[in-house]
This record gives sequence, C-alpha cells and structure tokens, in this order.
Amino acid sequence: MQKGVSNLEVAVSQPVLEEPSAGCGCGAAVKFDGATPAYRRILWSVIAINALAFVALAGGAWLQGSAALGANALDFLADSATYAISLWAIGRSTRVRAGAALLKGASLGLLAAFILGFAIWRAVSGAPPEGAVISGLGLLGFVANGIAALLLVRHRDGDANVRSVWLCTRNDLIESLVVAAAGGLVWITASRWPDLIAGVILALVFLQSAWAIIRQSRDELRQGS
Repeated sequence: MQKGVSNLEVAVSQPVLEEPSAGCGCGAAVKFDGATPAYRRILWSVIAINALAFVALAGGAWLQGSAALGANALDFLADSATYAISLWAIGRSTRVRAGAALLKGASLGLLAAFILGFAIWRAVSGAPPEGAVISGLGLLGFVANGIAALLLVRHRDGDANVRSVWLCTRNDLIESLVVAAAGGLVWITASRWPDLIAGVILALVFLQSAWAIIRQSRDELRQGS
C-alpha cells in the first residue's frame, strides 16, 4: 500500500507537458512555417501559374493601356517573385522568415503606390480601353487565381511568411473579379473611368495587405529577438 501511495505521489509531482495546440488556448500555439515537402510542391505550382498569367495579362495591358489590367499583370509578376522568396525562406530561422515577409510587405506597398500613380496618369490622358478584352483577361486571371487558392487554402494560417502567400493569393482573386467588372462597365459606358476606379480600388487592397504583412512580420521579429 505504501508503495502504491509513493508511486501516486511521484506521478502527481511530475510536471504536465502540454502539447502544442493550433490556438485552442490549451497550450503553446505553433504557427505553421511551411517546412513540408507538400507545401513546397504547392508553392512551385503556384509560382508557375502566376508566371504564365503574367505573360498573358501583360500583353493585354500593353495593347489596351488598361490600368486595371496593368495592376493585375504586375501583381502576378510580383507574386511569382514573392512566392519564390517564400520558398527560399522556408526552414530558415524565424528572423529570416519574418524578414522575408517584411520585404514582401514593403514591395506590395510600393506596387500599390505605382498602380495608384498609373491610374492617376491614365485619368488625364488616353482613350478608354476595350472593355471586352479587359473582362476576358480578368476572368482568365480569376481562373488562374482560383486554382492557386484551392492549392493554398489549407495553409492560409501560419507564420508571416506563409500568411503573406495566402494574402497575396486572396488579393488576386478579388483583383481579378474587380478587373472583369471594370471591363464590363467600360464596355457599357464607353468610358475609361471604371477602369481607373478599379485601379485605385486595387491599390487600396494592396496597401491593406501590405500593412497586415508588415505588422505580423515586425511582431515575429520582436518575438524572435
């Protein structure tokens, strides 16, 4: 009996180790850092999708002089580059991953500023672009972004590096729909203003995401220091 009590006392005195949780409040939450072969394969696929979409939309933007299409094409190009940075940062230290995300947030902010400037410039010069072409390419971008989003939706939460990938993809879905709608309005109204307004809206969406990425990156850099 004494031996049983002694064993019970030892068991009670042992510290209880909590398993990491995914934010349930019952342990230390561990953020997904993307360090799995499956996630790496997904990123390679998404990089290829964005590169092909950039080529298609950049040609349309150049021929049509469309602010909305130009914004969409540049975002595909920026996403290809930032996803490559994300792929490089996977498995590295918290400071490196957060620093990579911080760089992506800053570049997204610069992209937003460029798009806004281009939309303002287009407001005072040029004829309205072809609405049907804008809508068609916008829908093409939506299909490409939809495939990328389906690949990434299970990994929409994680550290700043992983989350920045999802936010960029989410932005692209919104962007493609806005572009397609702008093309329809340009066709109906024979005016360039819907295209320009779409460019401004997209710039604001990019700025919001840039701020969210930068804020999470700075928090992770402070926690890692």
